[in-house]
Amino acid sequence: MKIGKIPNDILEKLILNKISANRKEILLRPKIGEDCCAVDFDKYACVLSTDPITGTANEIGRLAVHISCNDIASCGVEPLGLLVTILAPPGTSEAELEKVMSQLCETAASINVDIIGGHTEITAAVNRFVVTSTALGRVLKDRLVSTSGAKPGNDIVLTKSAGLEGTAILAYDREKALTGALGLETVERAKNLMEKISVVKEGIIAGEYGATSMHDVTEGGVLGAVWEVAEASGVGVIIEKVKIPVGYETVKICSFYGIDPLKLISSGCMLITCPDGEGLTARLSASGISSSIIGRITSENKKILMDGGVEKPILQPESDELYKVLDLSLIHI
Repeated sequence: MKIGKIPNDILEKLILNKISANRKEILLRPKIGEDCCAVDFDKYACVLSTDPITGTANEIGRLAVHISCNDIASCGVEPLGLLVTILAPPGTSEAELEKVMSQLCETAASINVDIIGGHTEITAAVNRFVVTSTALGRVLKDRLVSTSGAKPGNDIVLTKSAGLEGTAILAYDREKALTGALGLETVERAKNLMEKISVVKEGIIAGEYGATSMHDVTEGGVLGAVWEVAEASGVGVIIEKVKIPVGYETVKICSFYGIDPLKLISSGCMLITCPDGEGLTARLSASGISSSIIGRITSENKKILMDGGVEKPILQPESDELYKVLDLSLIHI
């Protein structure tokens, strides 16, 4: 199989179909596109999500915090705590370990999340740092938002711009080549996109505003996230390609490498469905968060991208565009 997340059809067949549902306390279970699980705690739901960072070694501590906390935010929940497992290869120096831990602590503090436990180990099972984070939050059960809640007629809102995380990763990991081709200013601006990776703020705002579903845009990019929301919710979608915001740095870097920004890993973007997209975008704008209505949910079982008046199918996401560029064996801290 290709590098990256397992394709959804294989995930369904080999992984999800083997998981049984035995406990009535489980409110939200594993499902294609679902970002979190949720457990019944009386009037509250405890929401949890876990993810590893494997696609880059640069800024790995920062990304490890954001990817799991972003998932919690996709349920309309403020993340509270984080469990972190750090696996480092033999030969790791104390300075390297301290750098990763400093990134973890500083990033968690910046979004008011406590690191509450975990595990740290040197192991020959990895040849570079692998960091896995598990985040948790708490929400009233009747306020819980899931990926699978999109309804026909809902607007589809995207925060920030497509390819955000992938652009920043490539700017760090291919800095020399990109500086030579595109100039230092473009690369530095691309690296600064790492500051926009969190979607906690927009997740909480959208949850309070009445979002029917949310999905943190990660591997597979914006189009992959759209496919997963539609699949999880059992609905169709129509997306207007021209309405999807793509930043200047992302356009330049994706053009240089010949990759599609709409299929590039995009943590920092939240895909939101709601009855009143204009009202939500206004609310987000008032809080300093850019967003755009990029399409709508339909009752038809079709996932469509409108590209210059031409209908194109939105297909199941494959290996992320990031992996077309990165030779993982060469990445190091």
